[in-house]
Amino acid sequence: MKVQALSLSGAYLLAPERHFDERGYFCEVYSRGMFEKHGLFLDFVQDNVSLSPNIHTIRGLHFQRPPSAQTKLIWVGQGSVQDVIVDIRHSSPTYGQHLSIELSANNGFQLLVPSGFAHGFLTTAPDTMVHYKTNAYYAPEHDIGLLWNDPDLEIKWKCHGDTVFSRKETEN
Repeated sequence: MKVQALSLSGAYLLAPERHFDERGYFCEVYSRGMFEKHGLFLDFVQDNVSLSPNIHTIRGLHFQRPPSAQTKLIWVGQGSVQDVIVDIRHSSPTYGQHLSIELSANNGFQLLVPSGFAHGFLTTAPDTMVHYKTNAYYAPEHDIGLLWNDPDLEIKWKCHGDTVFSRKETEN
């Protein structure tokens, strides 16, 4: 597995090794030992999957407040997304900054999002399936978010035309 630190402290882009043969490929998407070898000590407790049938579906920018803040490991099993993270740690030198990364079933990249970040994505292919591992359980009383289209964030979403989103994305 290749591990690349990103410009926002604590965030990493991971590239698990794919082993190809005539059947396709095999990939180990998570190994505690491999993560610890790279200095990443996490205790994941929950796995989640989202399926978005429509292209240009927005999910996020979500996060959980302490004591239920979550670190997330995210990858796409089918389709593709423009994945966005925003540093919301007030003490961070990159507070308020964001990154946008393409995650897809084709590229196999994973994004490690530390607690203290808002996370969201825009589907860029139909029938996109996104997988998450989290180190804290979902806690609705601590679930909050930022507006996906907040002009202060200056996120350049790759949607041209209609977007699909839930009421949750417009209430933050």
